[in-house]
Amino acid sequence: MKILVLNCGSSSLKYQLVDMSNETALAKGLVERIGIAGSRLVHEKEGADKVIIEQDIKDHTVAVQMAIDALTHAGHGVIADVKEIGAAGHRVVHGGENFAEAALICDEVKAAIKECSSLAPLHNPANLVGIEVCEKLLGVPQVAVFDTAFHQTMPKKTYLYGLPYEMYDKHKVRRYGFHGTSHKYVSDRAADMLGKPISELKLISCHLGNGASVCAIQGGKVLDTSMGLTPLEGLIMGTRTGDMDPAAVTFIMQKEGLDTSGMDDLMNKKSGVAGVSGISSDFRDLEKASAEGNERARLALDMYDYRVAKYIGAYTAAMNGVDAIIFTAGVGENGADTRKGICQYLGYLGVALDDEKNGKRGKELDISAEGAKTRVLVIPTNEELVIARETLQLTK
Repeated sequence: MKILVLNCGSSSLKYQLVDMSNETALAKGLVERIGIAGSRLVHEKEGADKVIIEQDIKDHTVAVQMAIDALTHAGHGVIADVKEIGAAGHRVVHGGENFAEAALICDEVKAAIKECSSLAPLHNPANLVGIEVCEKLLGVPQVAVFDTAFHQTMPKKTYLYGLPYEMYDKHKVRRYGFHGTSHKYVSDRAADMLGKPISELKLISCHLGNGASVCAIQGGKVLDTSMGLTPLEGLIMGTRTGDMDPAAVTFIMQKEGLDTSGMDDLMNKKSGVAGVSGISSDFRDLEKASAEGNERARLALDMYDYRVAKYIGAYTAAMNGVDAIIFTAGVGENGADTRKGICQYLGYLGVALDDEKNGKRGKELDISAEGAKTRVLVIPTNEELVIARETLQLTK
């Protein structure tokens, strides 16, 4: 079966066509700036140069149709007919407490996704649009794979906030966690690399990208994770604050005259390493500026490394030990300086890096020094493959 994997954002669409006979991506692409000036599709066929198509893309219906057209194109396509697509798998950000696993999409599932839109207003509505467009254009079975599902094994002592209990009863205010498909994929791969059943392992997975989270995985199940009700909680990120005193929110609103949407924008889009540095959310820009003597760029990087290390320490305590620490996603896979900066705090765990191995980018590798007690692994994530596997399981 060939499965189309879709990840719809508010103004973007990522897609990948996966041949499940050998689990290879035949082609992938990105439609960006949907409904905005300068929209375009970037399509990449395995082993071929990228194809860029610039045109007005008014909505997700047009975007999905363009993706299908690219996949079936005589020159840069990989299938002769859209009928070769056997199913579609969708990344859905928030499933609330409704979903502890992937779900075959039906009217009830769509209604539940819509119900969770208040918890992920930038993501769930766009995810739902992608599902409904595919219903019209493809007419094949579809599966929703939820970012939050993998974290549904967390116990109440982990996911509840110290609020009046009725806030949970009435509004389901609790910690949900995100990046679940990524944490699941890399933890499974870590078990393979270590040659042990995942049921016997204590793992800490660090998904470090523009959005970032740390996850404690004990015996293959999530004990704790750093993101909360929304993706704002936890680590300092590219443009997000991460953890801070909740009273700072009302204090800043009063001092700066901000309403709730203005404060939300400040915390989600203007903070993090971009806000601290005043330069960029891109770690390559920060490392360059730091090397040139920019103190705020250096400060942003130091704060980031410290926060990740602090979470690793906390989760080691929560699991009473750790067998391996995993780095994944854009910064985790490629940021040798970031990995080194984080691991410098972890000598007490028996963490030691091999500098030569750590210097390699984007490769699946054990970067631990010989004899190190706790292993440090770099594992490129593959969320699309997880979605494709879940989709195959529910539609075959």
